[in-house]
Amino acid sequence: MSGTSEGPTPVADLIGQAVTESHALASAGTGAPPYSAAFSAAPLAMAVVDREGLVTDANSSLAELLGTALAELTGSAAADLVDLASDTRTWQSYREVLRGRQAELRCTRRLKHPDGHSLWAQVTVAPLAGDTAGGPADGVLMCVSDISDHRELQARLRHLQMHDPVTRLPNRTLFFERLSAALEVESYDESGSTGRIGLCYLDLDGFKAVNDTLGHRVGDKLLAAVAERLTRCAEQAGHTRTIPPLVARLGGDEFALLVEDSTGTDQLADLAESVLAALREPFDVSGRRLSVSASIGVVERQAAGTGPTALMQAADTTLYWAKADGKDRWTLFDPERNAHLVTRQALAATLRAAIGRGEFALEYQPLVSMEDGRLRGVEALVRWNHPQFGVLAPNRFIGLAEEDGSIVPLGRWVLATACRQAVAWQAAHPGEPPIFVSVNVAVRQVWDSDLVTDVARILDETRLAPQLLQLELTESAVMGSAGRPLEDLQALSDMGVRIAIDDFGTGYSNLAYLTRLPVSVLKLDGAFVRGFQYEGEDTASVAPNPADEVVVEAMIQLAHRLGLTVTAECVETLAQASRLRRIGCDTGQGWLYSRPVSPDRISELMGVRA
Repeated sequence: MSGTSEGPTPVADLIGQAVTESHALASAGTGAPPYSAAFSAAPLAMAVVDREGLVTDANSSLAELLGTALAELTGSAAADLVDLASDTRTWQSYREVLRGRQAELRCTRRLKHPDGHSLWAQVTVAPLAGDTAGGPADGVLMCVSDISDHRELQARLRHLQMHDPVTRLPNRTLFFERLSAALEVESYDESGSTGRIGLCYLDLDGFKAVNDTLGHRVGDKLLAAVAERLTRCAEQAGHTRTIPPLVARLGGDEFALLVEDSTGTDQLADLAESVLAALREPFDVSGRRLSVSASIGVVERQAAGTGPTALMQAADTTLYWAKADGKDRWTLFDPERNAHLVTRQALAATLRAAIGRGEFALEYQPLVSMEDGRLRGVEALVRWNHPQFGVLAPNRFIGLAEEDGSIVPLGRWVLATACRQAVAWQAAHPGEPPIFVSVNVAVRQVWDSDLVTDVARILDETRLAPQLLQLELTESAVMGSAGRPLEDLQALSDMGVRIAIDDFGTGYSNLAYLTRLPVSVLKLDGAFVRGFQYEGEDTASVAPNPADEVVVEAMIQLAHRLGLTVTAECVETLAQASRLRRIGCDTGQGWLYSRPVSPDRISELMGVRA
């Protein structure tokens, strides 16, 4: 290959010295060949090459280096002696130097010595000066230097730089070098190649505990033992392949197995299974029996269009899934799951700012009296009008808002907007009984804000009567409440605000605890209503459960004895509504009455029997 000087020998200086001495000898008229004295004096192997590329003179150093007789060098093709024609680029540069069109050629070649060993040589070819000023060159001077020792030192240094000292596996640098090379078009655009690439990215489960309790020395020995087992797995997987999987330690307790020219996900799955099985066997380290497992992210795809960064990001994401799914397992990259995760991250990044930009809106779902079918109230349901993803339901972002704390400002906005709307309906229909508005409250709103103060301020600003506001909390959030949450609920109840338990029956279901809570409404989870057995209806798609009706009736009766009203969610058919009415349910909510709708549609429903 062509390149710059690699060895420590100052080749250019020696060439200049040889040329200078040749001119001095020629000028002195000694009659000796122009370069004979230079050849004899220089420790560097050299030859004079004519413009046809044939050796006209050479020194004994070159003959000794190449392992041939000095006499046999004269008349030989110089390019053949040092393998200059093995690649097109070097050959063309050499021809240009011979023609006087290029000043110099420097390259490194691997030569085969007649005794069987190989050596690395640095070859330099430079033009000679003509006999007269400005005349044509006599030829070129070729210098050959043995740089094998230098190359060997470089190789040893590179090995140290590219391998992990604990496991002796390729390190992160070498891994990415191999990965980048495998993803180059030339690597997979060859005949017979599948053009695919696979990666098993693994992290040890429980390694930190070993390191923390037994120390880094034991931890390092465990890592070395893990590396041995991974190497065996790779060797077994590579028996039928030209290129066995590359095993590398990427840092800490993270390892990777790179499969070039993979045959599909089945191959990667088999490799991952073999790794898990190998690591489940206990390790004997420093007289201790240690156990670890691994979580593995598996990615397999077409190499075309894939970059190292994208592949590793996919592998890292999939490894996280394997950890989250329970550890000691492998998980295959799922584009749809990843797209959902990316969307979730995008939503989380813009959620708080979206509140300030006014991207949220409220829809309202009617709460209808089971007795007379009239509208009694509405539940406010927030929607996010996202500029990229369209209208998003609460299940897409409420969890994110609770995680990052933006549920507090969002909750304030929902509460204020719903209260203002309730007052607007009341003003628009003075002849109708006012309807109440029900607003969902997250537990974090109770802990991270002064909910009582917020509610009091908003009621005062909007002039809404407290009894026309209902706050809904989930059963799991309310049951077991003590300290500040219980105090806040009591303060809100004393203010006149109705407190409702949402999705009742899916959590603790501790009815006795209700006597100590300032609760006025139970909202039965829709699962109970869907489980009813209906007379005269096709229920093939729903497994009938007569016990549900018995349970619901018992809960309604007990709630009434405690002075509570009951709302049934997910009422979808007349039969459901009829049975709920018969067993004493107070209000219903569901698609039988209406889906969540705009405020204008609620105005149209006021005064209308369902």
